[in-house]
Amino acid sequence: MPRAPGADWNPDRVRRYVSTMGPLIRAYHRAEVHGLDAFPDGAALVVANHSGGMLAMDLPVFANAFYRRFGYRRPLFTLSFDLLFASPLGDVFRSFGFIPANPGNAAAALRDGGVVVVFPGGDYDVYRPFTARNTIDFDGRTGYVRTALDAGVPIVPVVQIGGQETQLFLSRGTALARMLGLHRLVRARILPISVGFPFGLSVVLPINAPLPSKIVMQALEPIDLTETFGPDPDIDEVDTHVRAVMQAALDRLAAQRRLPVIG
Repeated sequence: MPRAPGADWNPDRVRRYVSTMGPLIRAYHRAEVHGLDAFPDGAALVVANHSGGMLAMDLPVFANAFYRRFGYRRPLFTLSFDLLFASPLGDVFRSFGFIPANPGNAAAALRDGGVVVVFPGGDYDVYRPFTARNTIDFDGRTGYVRTALDAGVPIVPVVQIGGQETQLFLSRGTALARMLGLHRLVRARILPISVGFPFGLSVVLPINAPLPSKIVMQALEPIDLTETFGPDPDIDEVDTHVRAVMQAALDRLAAQRRLPVIG
């Protein structure tokens, strides 16, 4: 019988990670997470923008704050690419609450009362160019709305600023990926181009280390979909509303930011 998604979540391992790596992450990125006091009880779908390329630090920053606020009896699950679980560290990722990104897994985790994090924009979002660093762009993906509706849980929008300044993202490389036929070979639509430390120019590889950019995250008011949109919400209307709320919050964070990286 297949194991339930999230069954491998190991609170003791998560606790050790937060206690050892948490202070380093908070210090290196001068991380701030606001708004958790209004976080709903029970199951919820956290919908967030995604930043930082292959070494995105938004999830570690949020998870660190979440567990420090709510303790280790409340699991936090993250929808992730299947490729992650094929790696030698697949079991480690599972123990931290990563689960394969599909509607069935998300629904099962939410039904069990879990808090599930989804980055709807995925790789398209996480590699957005520096000029669009403060733009909410899910690339038209709206599946998260159906997931929340089917599970009957609120959406908690979370925005963050600073993660896309951990290196200089020049381009998603969509034209280059198309020219090389990557969409046919490995179903990849992007070939990200960035500049960072210590390797300088990178086209996916080598992986540069994240710069110590100040990361600030804001959890927004939960959105009860039925209460806000009625008994039969329109998917596109909900998506438009969620992105508008997130963009307004991100604009506020950007207005408070003095300089890239420095914060």
